[in-house]
Amino acid sequence: MRANRKTRKNDRVDLIPMIDVVFQLVIFFLVSATFAVIPAININLPKSSTSQGVEISKIRISVDNAGQLRMNDDVVSFNMIGKRLSKFDTNGKNPEDVPVILEADEEVTNGTIVKILDEIRKAGFATVDLKTLEK
Repeated sequence: MRANRKTRKNDRVDLIPMIDVVFQLVIFFLVSATFAVIPAININLPKSSTSQGVEISKIRISVDNAGQLRMNDDVVSFNMIGKRLSKFDTNGKNPEDVPVILEADEEVTNGTIVKILDEIRKAGFATVDLKTLEK
């Protein structure tokens, strides 16, 4: 004896609505994700086990192992650092309250860092954050 089974033509699950939802979620996460700011020059930052996170500043000074200086991705010299910092718009804040982030390669000498710190202080900025990597 044969068993009669009813065969339906629409026994499939429609995946199109699920694909639409997944696609919308992917777009949402791509648009809302924050991306890390990568410096324009290759710097081997020193490692520190006691470093703390700080707020991101609009002023970033980078020094590579060859001694090339960059301020917010523009190549500058030691003399130009103070001039550019004094012209920097602090949005009405006191320059002493605006942090400056210093990214120095681990091969950069202490003397170079001290020269940069002197130029930063001459321009009226007092808060300097040294960027490091976590150990």
